[in-house]
Amino acid sequence: MWTLIVALVGAIAGLTGSAIAQETKYLAARVEFHLIYSLTISDQQFLTGDENGKATQLVGQLRIAQGSGRLPVVILLHGSGGMGSNIEFWSRELNASGISTFAIDGFTGRSITTTSTNQSLLGRLNFVLDVYRSLEILGKHPRVDPARIAVMGFSRGGQGALYASELRFHKLWNKSGVDLAAYIPFYPDCSTTYADDADIASRPVRIFHGTPDDYNPVASCKLFVERLKALGKDIALAEYPNAQHAFDVPLIAGSSVVAKDNQTVRNCKLREEPAGVIVNTTSKEPFTYNDACVQLNPHIGYDPQATAAAKQAVIEFLKTLFRLS
Repeated sequence: MWTLIVALVGAIAGLTGSAIAQETKYLAARVEFHLIYSLTISDQQFLTGDENGKATQLVGQLRIAQGSGRLPVVILLHGSGGMGSNIEFWSRELNASGISTFAIDGFTGRSITTTSTNQSLLGRLNFVLDVYRSLEILGKHPRVDPARIAVMGFSRGGQGALYASELRFHKLWNKSGVDLAAYIPFYPDCSTTYADDADIASRPVRIFHGTPDDYNPVASCKLFVERLKALGKDIALAEYPNAQHAFDVPLIAGSSVVAKDNQTVRNCKLREEPAGVIVNTTSKEPFTYNDACVQLNPHIGYDPQATAAAKQAVIEFLKTLFRLS
């Protein structure tokens, strides 16, 4: 009898230990918060290299994964709603794979909570500058491998992750001496054509998007990818047939929810003209969020199947890129 009891206790302890080990793999070994000294500038200032903006202090959360020595890092850029639940989700998943994360809060230091209903509150390209400024911190950190830093962003942050690949922007703003190893945008807006935008870094770009997305439609991203692939660039797009915008945000209550009063430029075609002016190609006038092409009430929705597929694809891609077992 006592032998049976001891055996059962041992089995239960073994199961408990396995469950604990499974859960603890998602935990960071150490969490640090770093000030990022950036600027708040207009898109025109960004495009012309004008540094006469507002000095801005942002905060980045560095979650150092379990492991020793210098580890790879993924910079995370939130969307128009701020630091949402998908940032926490991806931080944990990447940490569990031995990859540290650096999540940039691009809003609080700028006294912004959300830009969803008023995108004019912040120029779209500020997040690109924030990425470059964060490289100045990460490149010198003793637990970061500066040769293994990637950027991953979502919606507005996805646009930042995508266009951070532009060599012209690197030359204008990246003073860190660090090159990003990869660019991973999720459901970005690709409706703006920038000057020389086909001249991107010689590092992989991997875009993740949904077919029914009516916030940032996938069609413009397809055209961008096709144009760059024809030039031999290492760029690819994964498209999920049932995935709405923000499909990896687990706290969205439904698979297709109206994002009330959120602004979308889904019907806009924008182009950079001389002096860094973004023009609405229909009106031939400088673009504003009062233009007729700007619409409201797009959809968002959580898709667990698309999220699981994207997670697997991203983790496999990064493990290969970063040479992780």
